[in-house]
Amino acid sequence: MCSERIRGVTRPASSSDSRTEFEKDYQRIISSASFRRLQDKTQVFPLDKSDFIRTRLTHSLEVANFARSIGRMIGARIISEEKAPGFTESMREDICSVLECAGLLHDIGNPPFGHFGEDAIRDWFRKNLSIIDYRDGKLIDALTEQQIQDFCNFEGNTQALRVVTKLHFMVDEHGMNLTKALLATIMKYPVASTQIKYDKNDPNRDIATKKMGYFAADKAVFDDVQTSCGTLGCRHPLAFALEAADDIAYRTADIEDAVKKGLLDIGVLINEIKCATESAKEDKSKRDQVETSTKLLGKLENYYNRAIENNYENPQLYAVQNWVVRVQGALLTCAVDSFMNNYDSIMNGTYRRELLADTPGSLMLDVLGDVAYRYAFLSEPILKLEVAADAIFDFLLTRLVNALRYYDTDMWKMHASAVDTKMVSLISSTFMQIYKIHSKDATDNEKLYLRLLLATDYVSGMTDSYARRLYRELSGID
Repeated sequence: MCSERIRGVTRPASSSDSRTEFEKDYQRIISSASFRRLQDKTQVFPLDKSDFIRTRLTHSLEVANFARSIGRMIGARIISEEKAPGFTESMREDICSVLECAGLLHDIGNPPFGHFGEDAIRDWFRKNLSIIDYRDGKLIDALTEQQIQDFCNFEGNTQALRVVTKLHFMVDEHGMNLTKALLATIMKYPVASTQIKYDKNDPNRDIATKKMGYFAADKAVFDDVQTSCGTLGCRHPLAFALEAADDIAYRTADIEDAVKKGLLDIGVLINEIKCATESAKEDKSKRDQVETSTKLLGKLENYYNRAIENNYENPQLYAVQNWVVRVQGALLTCAVDSFMNNYDSIMNGTYRRELLADTPGSLMLDVLGDVAYRYAFLSEPILKLEVAADAIFDFLLTRLVNALRYYDTDMWKMHASAVDTKMVSLISSTFMQIYKIHSKDATDNEKLYLRLLLATDYVSGMTDSYARRLYRELSGID
C-alpha cells in the first residue's frame, strides 16, 4: 500500500504545529457541530429515553474503533508478509488514523430518523419533482438527468462529502479542509447517480456501483480527490476496511439494542442461528461459514447458561453483551484475512465485493442482519416512527422547495408569499453563504439545482429533536 495512496493532504504544513495532518483531521472532526449533532440522530430506536441505546454518535465511535483495529492488523500483516516494499510502521499508523477519522465521519451526512430519513427524502423528490410548477413547466423539466437522479437517489454517505468539504464552513468555503486520503476513504461509491448499477443476484456485481457517491455540484471535489489519490473511478483501498467496520458495528449492536429494548428474546436468537446454520450445511461451499457459526452459537449458549447458574439479574443481556464482543472479534479477523487474501485486486481497483462477503463470518453476519430487521426494524415503535417521520419530511420539504424554487430569480417578488420568505430565512446563514459562493456566475439551471440542494442540506443537517420540534411549531401543533 504505497504512501501516495494514503498521504494526500489539502492543507499546507505549519512549522510551528507538530501534529500530523491526520491528527489535525481528528481534532477538526470531533470539535465540529456536525459531529456533535450525531448525539441526537437515530441509529435504530428514535428519540429513545434510555442512556444505553445507541445513537449515531455512539455508533460512529464504535465504527472508528473497529476501523482503527482493522487498519492496525492490516498494517502488521503488510509488514510481516512483505506485501509492499518500503511500507513502514509510520505508514501503518497513518492507515489507522485515516480509518479512525473515517469511522467518525461515515454517518455525518445522514438525515434525522435513521436510514428512513434517506428513504423519505428520496420518495419525496420522486413524487414531487414532476408535480411542482416551475416557470412554464415543472421542476423536473428544468433539471438535467443527473440532477434529477441526485435527488431521487439521495444518499447520506454522499451528503457526508458535502458536509465536510463545503457545508462545515470554517475559514473558507472548503469545509473542514480534511486530507484527501480521508475524503477518498469515506467515498464508498465512486459513481454518479446516473451510473448506479447493482443487482444483488448478479454474481459479477460491483459494490462500488450500488449507490451514488457524489452530487453533480460536488464533481470537482470528487475528481480532485480521485486524481490526488490515484483511485480514478475505483474505491480507495481503505474504503473496504471502513465498510467492514460499519457492518460489524451495526449488525452486532442492533442485536444487543433489540435485546435491551425487550424486542428480541435470547431463545429466539439462538433458534434463528441454529436454523440458518442447519440450512447452510446443505451447501458444501459454506463449510467454513457453518463451522464459524456453530462455534459462535456454542459461545452464546455457554454465556447464557453461566448467567443462569450464577443467578445474574438479567442473564439474557449478560449473555448477549459478552457474546457480541466475541462475534465482533471473529468478524474483525475475517475482514483482515479477506483484505490480505484479496490484497492485489483491492490495490489495483478490481475487487468488486464487500470485504466480509464469502468469509467464514458471512453467514453469522447475514443472520444478525436478518434477525435485527425482522425483530427490531419491523417492531411497532420503529414503524410508528417511520410514519411520523414521513409526515415531518413531507411537510418540511414541501414548504422549503416551494419557497426556494424562485428564490434568487426574477420571479421571486412575484411568487414569494410571506410564508416563503419566512421559510428561506430559517435556513442556516452558513448554508445561504455557501449557496451564494457557488451560485455566482452559474446558469439558471445550476442555480435551481443548488437551491434544491439547499433544502436537502438544511433538512439532512437537522437532529431528530429539532426536526420534530420545527414541524410541530410550523404546523401549529405547539
